[in-house]
Amino acid sequence: YVPPREAPDRGGEPVPDEPQAGDPAAFVLLQGMPLSFDRLDRSIRAYVSAPTAMSSSEQLTFANLPVVEEYEEPKEAVVDGMTEMGGDAALMAAMGTADKEEKKEVADPAAAVYAIPELAALGRVFRSSPPIELAEEEAEYVVRCVKHVMPEHIVLQFMVQNTIEDQRLVNCTVALEGDSECFEVAGEIAAESVKYGETADAFVVVTRDVGAALAPSSFECVLRFGVIQVDPRTGEDESDPYEEEYPLEDLELSTSDFMAKVAVPDFRSSWESVGNANEVLEKFALQFKRQEDAVAAVIDLLGMQPCDGTGHVKAGEGGRKPHMLHLSGIFVGGTTVLARAQVAASGDASGVLLKIAVRSDDPSVSRMVADCIR
Repeated sequence: YVPPREAPDRGGEPVPDEPQAGDPAAFVLLQGMPLSFDRLDRSIRAYVSAPTAMSSSEQLTFANLPVVEEYEEPKEAVVDGMTEMGGDAALMAAMGTADKEEKKEVADPAAAVYAIPELAALGRVFRSSPPIELAEEEAEYVVRCVKHVMPEHIVLQFMVQNTIEDQRLVNCTVALEGDSECFEVAGEIAAESVKYGETADAFVVVTRDVGAALAPSSFECVLRFGVIQVDPRTGEDESDPYEEEYPLEDLELSTSDFMAKVAVPDFRSSWESVGNANEVLEKFALQFKRQEDAVAAVIDLLGMQPCDGTGHVKAGEGGRKPHMLHLSGIFVGGTTVLARAQVAASGDASGVLLKIAVRSDDPSVSRMVADCIR
């Protein structure tokens, strides 16, 4: 707390060195921010991008800001040859800083959802997954999927790329087939036209039964579309459309899709404050030869953020002693989830033993998260 040198309403008298009761600025500084300034900036940007944000009468607080996940900038290769060629180190550093600032202006992945009124009406997106490849890059039709998760819906955005020069694709949809007790396909929006070399979006809306416990659900995916033959030189249509299908990789909806990777400032303090009233304890035998692989798998299955530098086994320590893994995240609906896991090599060296404790304020959430290990 740094008070001003003098207060005009005190006739020039210095203000007290200690913050006064009722001073909101002092409260923020003394209590600390619940999230970093970088995450606050990204959260406000995500809040503003939602269609109804600016017209809402809801008071803007930390609690109702959108959850934003931890972001790790990709490491860039350093080109040593530029220095040898006479490159200015200061200029190179400035260019690198400018590039990083430009990368921070990445569009909200949910913007494609908000741009369509029917999808925007479903509400704010809780989190969006990284793109998932459903077809090989060398395939005739390249398809990737982004899962936009909401409390009661998942909007599946299928990005369809046409790689065949003499074809134009029309009315592209992705059909999902699967047997799930908690998910049901509710509707779709087709990509109307995809020219050679272009990418267009098709959407499928999946509803979630909020009364049922989440469980991994796998769906067979088939790309259905019409094909119009075109003249590669002029791009003009040369035929009427005919129907085609193209099988894609299966798509899985899992509990981890509903978990945002968010770290807590002090894991031990948070762990103790949540308490063990809704704690779930489990033990598993994992079929991994290396401790490092088991740790990575647990992080991936839970979809949570490693804390306190526990996300990696220290070099040279793999298998020598148990590794403690601390994880945190926010489950859809705003429930903070914490997990402590001990990953140790089994005595007969046949695999890895996992002991895990999951805590949250909701016993059903703690159970669903613990059940992610399979």
